[in-house]
Amino acid sequence: MIRGASVLGLPVITTEQYPKALGSTVQELKDVLPADSPIVAKTLFSMLTPEVRELLKQKPAVSQVLLCGIEAHVCVLQTTLDLIESGFEVHILVDGTSSQRLHDRAIGLHRATQSGAFLVSSEMALFQLMENAKADRFKEISKLVQEPRMDSLGLPGITSAL
Repeated sequence: MIRGASVLGLPVITTEQYPKALGSTVQELKDVLPADSPIVAKTLFSMLTPEVRELLKQKPAVSQVLLCGIEAHVCVLQTTLDLIESGFEVHILVDGTSSQRLHDRAIGLHRATQSGAFLVSSEMALFQLMENAKADRFKEISKLVQEPRMDSLGLPGITSAL
């Protein structure tokens, strides 16, 4: 999804939960982040730190957020609740969100939807953003979504054969 966001020119903000103790963003993700993408260290469970709030204020046209991350039931959930409370529409990328335990992931995502978030896949989000197969970057995005992904989304009754 990060590469798709780059192709489409979407802003990307990355946060790291207490990197002194837990480590920083893995190199595989750093390698694909847009050059102007900030990486913000945090101790709040929510990514909506004062610094991130300021970054979002600098982009007044942004009203929707595509959210992914780890610990769906903690950081992703608290970020979702804060974003919704701040007036953003939140779309959680289920194929980019995890927890150490599948039941924590499932209940975190369920709680987020109860609060008004939308669950989407990266492919859903990318094609929804393009709207049309005649879009300028369609071929680039089409190649990205054909790459292998996980088979199970860890949600009751939802699996992916992609």
